[in-house]
Amino acid sequence: MTGDPKSLVETGRSEASGQMLSYFKMMAVLECFSRSDKALSVLQISKRIDLPRTTVHRLVRTLCTLGLLEQDRDRERYRLGLKLFELGNTVLANMDVQREAAESITTLSNKTGLSVHLGVFDGHGIIMVSRHDSRGLNNLITLESAAAHCSATGKAVLAHQSDTVVERVISQGLPAFTAHSITDPEALRQELRKTLERGYSIDDMEYEEWRRCVAAPIWNASGRIFAAISVTGDKARFDDKTIPGFAELVKQQARLISMRLGGEGSR
Repeated sequence: MTGDPKSLVETGRSEASGQMLSYFKMMAVLECFSRSDKALSVLQISKRIDLPRTTVHRLVRTLCTLGLLEQDRDRERYRLGLKLFELGNTVLANMDVQREAAESITTLSNKTGLSVHLGVFDGHGIIMVSRHDSRGLNNLITLESAAAHCSATGKAVLAHQSDTVVERVISQGLPAFTAHSITDPEALRQELRKTLERGYSIDDMEYEEWRRCVAAPIWNASGRIFAAISVTGDKARFDDKTIPGFAELVKQQARLISMRLGGEGSR
């Protein structure tokens, strides 16, 4: 579950009571942390989720006991704990999308001669969960992340998210990785609209100067776009003539993966 931490508390109040409400509050505490907010004090958390400091302190102590939070070296702030890292690795190892995408990844690599990446959106950025490089090597990637605003997989997923999610990504900052990176919020919104219209995204030397990428979104059984698949390679391989062909191949395989997952792959 991702979203506004304060809204999680309100959801808990309206949908649950007693111990269940405490679970919503603990989730709200965890949702306060991000790549830009790696360590927070009890006071900072209290302000973000609009709960008393004493309540937040109690929740933080519980989360520390569970290993989901850890106290920073200055002992005034807290950060996400290693237990979440362990759980994240377990989730990645058991994700259906990796298994269902394996055939499509190989197909794309064979047909294009390019590297293929499979990424899952975590609400903030893209977690790369599988890769097949241009030399034919399969690699399982563990928690390798990419920024959503300038990666093809990130933009393919982000284009289908709510305005709230898009604005949250923008609020975290749009750092430049190359001279071609999109750093202006309105430019990103326009690029996401283009992505939505054509059905695929492009990384035009935005993440690394030497390469371009084309990606398409993947649906799950509930109809939610949560992942994307891309082909990537030297920028010389991607131009006005080749990009449409690559895009059609990627879109086709994204639809097949979606159907294998029980999603609406015909969209």
